[in-house]
Amino acid sequence: MDYIERMIGIRIDHDETQTQLAQAIGWSRPQIARYETRKCVPSLDYFIAFCRHYNVSADYILGFPYYHKTSQ
Repeated sequence: MDYIERMIGIRIDHDETQTQLAQAIGWSRPQIARYETRKCVPSLDYFIAFCRHYNVSADYILGFPYYHKTSQ
């Protein structure tokens, strides 16, 4: 699963349409559709707004595993 699929899944899991997400974060629905259909690469501003709106970490969306670095 890639980051676009994760973002779509998160939106759907929160029972939000593209229109509802757009209204919540101040983006346009057509732009969100372009991101979700891979016609455009999501901007960093959109990515940050998305993470804040859904209270999800960028690491999770990007597929980075959680690890705890211990001091040596």
